[in-house]
Amino acid sequence: MWLAVLFVTTVALHQMSPEFEQHFLRQRSTNIHELSHNPVRVLVASAMWIDSGRWLPYVLLYSVFHAQAERWLGTPRWLAVCALAHVLATLISEGALLVAIQGGVAHHSAVNTLDIGVSYALAGVIGVLTYRIAPPWRYAYLLVVLILFGLPLAEGPTFTDLGHFVSVLIGLACYPLTRSRGKAWNPKETLAALRG
Repeated sequence: MWLAVLFVTTVALHQMSPEFEQHFLRQRSTNIHELSHNPVRVLVASAMWIDSGRWLPYVLLYSVFHAQAERWLGTPRWLAVCALAHVLATLISEGALLVAIQGGVAHHSAVNTLDIGVSYALAGVIGVLTYRIAPPWRYAYLLVVLILFGLPLAEGPTFTDLGHFVSVLIGLACYPLTRSRGKAWNPKETLAALRG
């Protein structure tokens, strides 16, 4: 259903003029200004829009990550991971941006930075899926995830890079939600079953 909402909102964005689109999205952005005035509204609304205007890549990402996590965890636990990652990573990254503004590291206009999308929830789900994979494969997956999300943060961090990395950590912290969710997937067993 979330992917269907993103499809409808993406089609709607393509009907807007570029100027109106920016104004429209800024009102749904989880930037410092909007969070200080309408926190609940923008935290929900920002997860219903894609800034890039490209919906098809999300079909692949939702199929590979979100669908697997929802099937494994069940809808309530999957939604809990998504909500925790989206909300907490947003608050932490925007808080870091506020500190940067107050310290003179970032310009004051950054309070109105455009910050919408579903990537924090996706990063949280990618993090929690670590527990879906049996050791030792789990550690290889985790290493790849930490490198993919850690390198941008190390090279030239932005508040979004921080948000993505924090989202992965939040997903990893959701380990209690993964208990009693069945046996971890073992790629070696899957390959053996395919051969036999």
